[in-house]
Amino acid sequence: QVQLVESGGGLVQAGGSLRLSCAASGRTFSSYAMGWFRQAPGKEREFVAYISRSGGSTVYADSVKGRFTISRDNAKNTVYLQMNSLKPEDTAVYYCAAGKGPYSSRSLDSYEYWGQGTQVTVSS
Repeated sequence: QVQLVESGGGLVQAGGSLRLSCAASGRTFSSYAMGWFRQAPGKEREFVAYISRSGGSTVYADSVKGRFTISRDNAKNTVYLQMNSLKPEDTAVYYCAAGKGPYSSRSLDSYEYWGQGTQVTVSS
């Protein structure tokens, strides 16, 4: 099993940047594909980004493509989300998730483990 802890959230002005980190427990981190999701108040949790086990493949939601970059360091058991050109609509709680596979990188059902979330607030 995997335990995930997000960090790096905070308050930032529109156009600014933040880097989120997700630290994972265990020795099998490299066996899991990783995803970032976010949830704004009153909205469903939505897909943000995906990275394969080796880091060789990535997938992004259209809303963040070109602005966000997902990466991972398997030696440090950590996945990152670099967020640039932030917009107020990016405001949400951001969650990292781990899954073996997954069958669908954008689907919540593909991920077995979830972090507690970290708040990102973008002011105008």
